Amino acid sequence: MTGGGTGAGTRPDAALRELLGAMDGRCNSFAARRAARYLSASYDRALAPAGLRTTQFTILHKLAVAGRASISGLADTIAMDRTTLATNLKPLERDGLLTVRPDEHDRRTRLVEITEAGLRTLEHALPLWQEAQDTFEAAFGASEAANLRTALRAVLDTDLDPWAE
Repeated sequence: MTGGGTGAGTRPDAALRELLGAMDGRCNSFAARRAARYLSASYDRALAPAGLRTTQFTILHKLAVAGRASISGLADTIAMDRTTLATNLKPLERDGLLTVRPDEHDRRTRLVEITEAGLRTLEHALPLWQEAQDTFEAAFGASEAANLRTALRAVLDTDLDPWAE
């Protein structure tokens, strides 16, 4: 590394710059996260009139389908670590859209359940989500969007197990 004392900041040497430049187009994580942030911002904007963000919409959707889930089960379903999920559940619980309570059969397990208010909010959000979905598919292409979803599901079928303890 070379340092520039002229306010230019620290810059990597030529070999490292070449390696970093080649990485830009090859890093799967960077490409996926960049696209995810881009799409999430679009869906967040669409869902704003319902008072939801994309992650909150996903949580309510999965709970509406499942009825009730353990935090671990819900985390697995949406591919999120339990700590991050617990953080995302707090505003939904505060707003009365879901409940979190201990399982009566295993007090170590916490169960999450959507409330009537959560179902009403989800119902309000569904047409907003559909509009965001339609807008994306019109811009990207319906068949390309279907292929993208297939490819992204395949990523989850790898043996990476990122949250293994």
